[in-house]
Amino acid sequence: MTTTEARERGRAAFETRAWAEAYAQLAAADAVAPLAPDDLVLLAMSAFLAGHDAQSTTDLERAFHALLREGRPRPAVRCAFWLATVLANEGELARASGWLARAERVLDECGRDCAEAGYLLTARARQAAESDPAVAAEMFAEAAATGERHHDPDLVVLGRMGRGRSLVGMGKVTEGVALLDEVMVAVTGGEVGPLLTGIVYCTVLDACRATFDVRRAREWTTALSRWCDAQPDLVPFRGECQVHRVHVLREQGEWYDALGEAGRACRRLADPPGQSAAGAAHYEEAELHRLRGEDAAAEDAYRLAGLSGRDPQPGLALLRLGQGQVAASVAGLRRALDETPSPIERPDLLAALVEALLAAGDTDGAAAAAAELAEIAGAARVPMLAAMSAYATASVRLSRGDAGGALAAARRSWAAFREVETPYEAARARVLVGLACRDLGDADAARTEFDAAARTFRRLSAGPELDRLRLLTDGGREWSGGLTPRELEVLRLVAAGRSNRAIAAALVLSEKTVARHVSNIFTKIGVSSRAAATAFAYEHGIV
Repeated sequence: MTTTEARERGRAAFETRAWAEAYAQLAAADAVAPLAPDDLVLLAMSAFLAGHDAQSTTDLERAFHALLREGRPRPAVRCAFWLATVLANEGELARASGWLARAERVLDECGRDCAEAGYLLTARARQAAESDPAVAAEMFAEAAATGERHHDPDLVVLGRMGRGRSLVGMGKVTEGVALLDEVMVAVTGGEVGPLLTGIVYCTVLDACRATFDVRRAREWTTALSRWCDAQPDLVPFRGECQVHRVHVLREQGEWYDALGEAGRACRRLADPPGQSAAGAAHYEEAELHRLRGEDAAAEDAYRLAGLSGRDPQPGLALLRLGQGQVAASVAGLRRALDETPSPIERPDLLAALVEALLAAGDTDGAAAAAAELAEIAGAARVPMLAAMSAYATASVRLSRGDAGGALAAARRSWAAFREVETPYEAARARVLVGLACRDLGDADAARTEFDAAARTFRRLSAGPELDRLRLLTDGGREWSGGLTPRELEVLRLVAAGRSNRAIAAALVLSEKTVARHVSNIFTKIGVSSRAAATAFAYEHGIV
């Protein structure tokens, strides 16, 4: 094969997104005779997309210098921009900054009335987004306008994507999501280049996760999966795609499939080490193990998530709460919240904190966390957040003895979780509905709710929730000894040797409430010690 044939085959392979073939053919041609600058850019991009990151940066540097030698400074600036993007993706932020500075200098010399000025503006906007998202949003808007003026669709998409993500970070979810949807129309229509396409998918799905927009996450994850599957040679973005797919499967209640996908994602992201998505993959795996009651495996996965740079909260705190380590759970969540000032990033932590504080007996603190969650949900107007907020509110009201108020909030929570098709959360909300019905004296309605929840927990293999639910039901013996349903729950745990603190954690009550229940139980069954109460429970078939 001649050099010309290899070069032409490489170009054709690039057009069909056969990245490994494009890289092999263009590299072969380049080895015989140095490629022209435009072909060097194709070689660099195909190298990156085929997983040869180091070679990609080398070839982009060569292309930059070759373009300058040819007297083409503006394409050289664009080349430097993508070089900085690849370097930043690899965590080489100093080198990335150096290349952006070099690109700025070149642009100063050749004039700024061009699309390339917009690309560099997006780079500065990304840096500004960390400290001032409002300023970043305006910079991204200016970059998009530059792209429109110079008829550059990639720059228009890049600017609108950045502005949409900044608006989401500012809490302007509706406005931001509308821009991101518009960007995705261009991406799914194949209107932009492959590297930018992958960046947009990851950015938009990250925004979906941040806003708890379950439906959009499912839709765009499916689209990302199709895009990845159509490019068997694609290496970057595939691991991120798997992580998003795991999250969607977990939310949908397909835990067995999610575990398999999580394992594959962890293995893919382990080589080469240091990939940014590895922490998210381990965290998703840990969550699945925790939900299934596999504490040791969950512990290991949370540790790996932390080592990979992903804060293991709130999952680790919920694991500790299930283990009865209430203080550790509260401390972990408070620390994470202190480090998370952005409102849109706090809901998961707040929802977990409500549960932990109720277990710790801090009803007022739980109410304050639930109120903050309600404020965020009200501003975002996302069904999943509304469901989470209603669940937290119901839990607090139930703990305070307001069964009627708890019932109304629990029913809202169940309806919203059902609307977004998250079966595990919907089943937990039905348990709250059942608890409120029992406290209102409607044992039949409670039993219906418990049975419905149990069916879902069994299908999911949600062992911890099934164990908790078993404590709440006892066939037709619910009124043994004249005890209320809640007192029976407490007595069963007393008989199991649980302390008041452990009982509070299991039933999501305050320790003070549990102590009151224990006192009432002793009075009603005529005993004065936990040992005597345990004997009563066994004698009367309550345990």
